[in-house]
Amino acid sequence: MAVGKGWEGVVLKLFRGKDFTFTVTGAEQVTPDYRRITFTDGGLLEAAGESLHPTMWVRLWFSNHGKPHQRAYTLVDPDPEAGTFALEFALHEGVASDWARSAAPGDTVDATVQGTGFAVPAPAPQRLLVIGDPASLPAINSLLDAFPRTPATIWFETRHDSDADLPVRLDPDLHEIRRVPRSGDGAALVERVRAELPQLAPDVESAYVWLACDTVTTRTLSGYLRKDLGLPRQRLNSLGYWRPAA
Repeated sequence: MAVGKGWEGVVLKLFRGKDFTFTVTGAEQVTPDYRRITFTDGGLLEAAGESLHPTMWVRLWFSNHGKPHQRAYTLVDPDPEAGTFALEFALHEGVASDWARSAAPGDTVDATVQGTGFAVPAPAPQRLLVIGDPASLPAINSLLDAFPRTPATIWFETRHDSDADLPVRLDPDLHEIRRVPRSGDGAALVERVRAELPQLAPDVESAYVWLACDTVTTRTLSGYLRKDLGLPRQRLNSLGYWRPAA
């Protein structure tokens, strides 16, 4: 599916964004509200080489009534030798979700890689403190895969009953998940994290917090972690993944 990229595409080119075309090889409806689609990579993984990293994401391009529309998605189980990976879609109303619902083998989608990155925390964290939701689940899973021996606590905001069935890659000996139904436009998640996180990170220098929710919640929690708890910048990775509807 070739889509013109408009001014955003021009800007990404100026910042050395690289373009690829992915081809759908299959799709799985994981839950009624979550869909996994597999792709051949169009040369992406070979081009990435050693820069392939946990939480790596790409921008997909869609047509929204003739206008370019882009959304970012995290690579799931990238296999450089086979040139394949999957992307997972938390389904809602919107152009990207509509595309994902109907995607079938042979369909193509254009993508740009620019802006993704991950700095391995040093010294290594004694515990991962992860805050996310279905939109950031692929990145959460890749983070857990990247630190297989590190204990982790995950606050996971849910919106649907089916979110309880999402494939979080938990090791029962090392990981715990604390599900928080979304309420108050993210306020319930903020309240839970503020109440529970400090006791798990008495030494902020030894912790590592990875945070990716809606933009407002992410901004609120980032400010709390930095200003109230004194978490050093290098011990926090935060990114607003989506914007709440007005």
